[in-house]
Amino acid sequence: MAEFPSLTRRAALLGAAASGSLLMAGSGAEAQPQRPSELKIGITTFLSGPASVFGVPGRQAADMLIEEINREGGIGGVPLRAFYVDEAPGTDHLVGEYRRLVQSEGVHVMFASISSGSCLACTPLSDELRKTTVLWDCGTQRIFEEARHPFAFRTQGYGTPEILAPLLYLLQHRPDFRTLAVINQDYAWGRDSWELWKTAMDALKPGVRVVAELFPRFNSTDFSTEITRMLALRPDVILSTSWGGELVTLIRQASERRLFERSLFVLPVAEASLPQLGRTMPAGQIIGARGDHWINHPEPRDPQALRRFVEGYRQRTNEWPIYPCHHMAQAMWALRAAYKRAIEAKGGGWPNDQELAQAFRGLEFPTPTATITIREDGQGLEDQIVGLSSHGDRFPYAVPEKMILYPAANVSTPVGQKSTDWLRTLKPEMVQQAGRPLGAG
Repeated sequence: MAEFPSLTRRAALLGAAASGSLLMAGSGAEAQPQRPSELKIGITTFLSGPASVFGVPGRQAADMLIEEINREGGIGGVPLRAFYVDEAPGTDHLVGEYRRLVQSEGVHVMFASISSGSCLACTPLSDELRKTTVLWDCGTQRIFEEARHPFAFRTQGYGTPEILAPLLYLLQHRPDFRTLAVINQDYAWGRDSWELWKTAMDALKPGVRVVAELFPRFNSTDFSTEITRMLALRPDVILSTSWGGELVTLIRQASERRLFERSLFVLPVAEASLPQLGRTMPAGQIIGARGDHWINHPEPRDPQALRRFVEGYRQRTNEWPIYPCHHMAQAMWALRAAYKRAIEAKGGGWPNDQELAQAFRGLEFPTPTATITIREDGQGLEDQIVGLSSHGDRFPYAVPEKMILYPAANVSTPVGQKSTDWLRTLKPEMVQQAGRPLGAG
């Protein structure tokens, strides 16, 4: 980890016209701060636009958890206060707000973001401003594979395990498939997730014929052309890593035209759309949750804690929590654990920015379903659960049955490697070795 400027260096920086932001970052990081009157957290999320179907639940979860933590005495005796930034206006707006919150509002920690593009824009700022930044939801594998970021940490999984686990499930559930089509949103996540899937599939099951690669424009509302083509091609499997309103529309239109009767769908990020779909979601499709936090998890680490979180969110919002809610909770729980660790390391003193960042590295913190470890490169290891969509009396929408849990260490790219390079090395025997069945589903 880089050393911070000395007091002499700081004095020299005062005379440099271009060093304002660096000075602020350095002085905040190297100082031995007094315990503040409030712990300020900047949180970037989508509060408007199509992606607000993820962003608003994330904020609602943050508000609920901050109130709970404050009722319990805060973190280290300090109450939390959130400053929210809407991601919807774009990365230029986001970068400006990040700087404003750090330099003018004096936030202690930044939480960023839902969009992978937002995270790619904000993470370099954590380096420049030396401000601990928690990547609370974005999935791009590029963050920690392309550069080292001493002040950035992701408190959940990411694209590679979230794509690999459903592929492994498919290969175990339906190993005889021969043809596949993909229909993904035409932007970074849609393209990158397809590259991850295709690379791993070629290694684990060579010879699968890709009959169509369809990338309708982002925010599409009519998939009739794509559905007509897939009905004609009749692929054994249809992959879609789409999310939000577009996934809901695709599933509804595909169901109306009975496409689910001809092809098996694999939907790695379906969980967040299932409450909105209700019983429209056909049974027997492969569904993922970007983690292990299904509300019908048969073997959670702490069943009562999971029940409290789900019921608390439902009572507050009249909605079921979806994965951005769980990811926001994981970020809050990690923050609490990191401050506890840093304060104990200082013998009860309040940590500065560098000391807080050091506390995140190698941190283990519990969630209701498992324990998450943050690796030395800043990446969180989160287990993945995949199953088949099913309907019952307990929930008004589809939840998984015949679940398989894939431990994070088995499906995550090793430190220091690129995901695509690692995926090319996978062997077919991994299909039977990587996961274990859970309960009765």
